[in-house]
Amino acid sequence: MRDHDDQTSEGLNQIFEIINAKGDTGELNQIIKKSNNELNQDKDGTKPYN
Repeated sequence: MRDHDDQTSEGLNQIFEIINAKGDTGELNQIIKKSNNELNQDKDGTKPYN
């Protein structure tokens, strides 16, 4: 259950980051890259879970 809560928290944080970016394309691109990197790490099994 903890992993699910962490994933939910990360997702909400990303939503808030996008809202706060307010059209700043550079910041939006960084958010997307970070999200893609985390997704790839999850698929590879290299991202540690608490």
